[in-house]
Amino acid sequence: MRRFALISVPYIWLLALFLVPFLIVIKISLSDTVISIPPYAPTLTFSEGWGGIVAFFKGLDFETFEFLMSDDLYWKAYLSSLKIASIATFMTLLVGYPIAYGMTRAAPEWRPTLLMLVILPFWTSFLIRVYAWMGILGQEGLVNQALLWLGLIDQPLVILNTPTAVYIGIVYTYLPFMILPIYSALEKLDDSLLEAAEDLGCSKLSAFWLVTWPLSRNGIIAGCFLVFIPTLGEFVIPSLLGGSQTLMIGKVLWEEFFSNRDWPVASAVAVILLLILIIPIVLFQRNEQKQREAEG
Repeated sequence: MRRFALISVPYIWLLALFLVPFLIVIKISLSDTVISIPPYAPTLTFSEGWGGIVAFFKGLDFETFEFLMSDDLYWKAYLSSLKIASIATFMTLLVGYPIAYGMTRAAPEWRPTLLMLVILPFWTSFLIRVYAWMGILGQEGLVNQALLWLGLIDQPLVILNTPTAVYIGIVYTYLPFMILPIYSALEKLDDSLLEAAEDLGCSKLSAFWLVTWPLSRNGIIAGCFLVFIPTLGEFVIPSLLGGSQTLMIGKVLWEEFFSNRDWPVASAVAVILLLILIIPIVLFQRNEQKQREAEG
């Protein structure tokens, strides 16, 4: 009973905070938009007995999903979000991996300090940090002032409200999520493996590519997931730094909920977004299971 009680706690947590809300979202996505409170129909009531329950399920349909498939706006938003999330994840990896590698090569007494510096941005509100980048990337911001002072440009660059600003904001915001798992994987690396590779004739670069990089693969994959998944549904960064030129599904979702008050369409958009996110996670888990079976 103790083992069952211990195991049941996370499942109850997932049931209450994930599965039940997800089922509610699915139910709303199968409803129809109406001008009422709540702004969808049908609603489930038990006052009419079994007949009311039957009528409720008969009132559900897939018209909302058919509408999403027929409207190019939503598919363009999905594709644009996938593109931005993929490029931003790759850029975050390019920046984060050298930082994590340098942290593991630093003196042991300096590693806690470097780790604290990576975590330090979390002590400040996410929204404040994004607003700060609005001032940094503006035409009178620090970036343009520095470039003008160095004589590299003659007039201020337009960086804010462009995709470039979105990529900068995403890389800065989610960089710790890339660094931490890679650092954890590299810290466990046995240095004797690199020494053995060099003794067998490998150069430092070859030893890194043949030993360090494969052994840090799990940290790389974990970091990419931690960056890609929230970036795909990101709303704040593209709204504040990208402006109207950046099309992402998070912005579309917010507009359907709060501007158009079309809850069924917004719920259908959220359901499809979650299904898109589940696919790479399932593929990753299957790959890990196959590797464990091969090693066993």
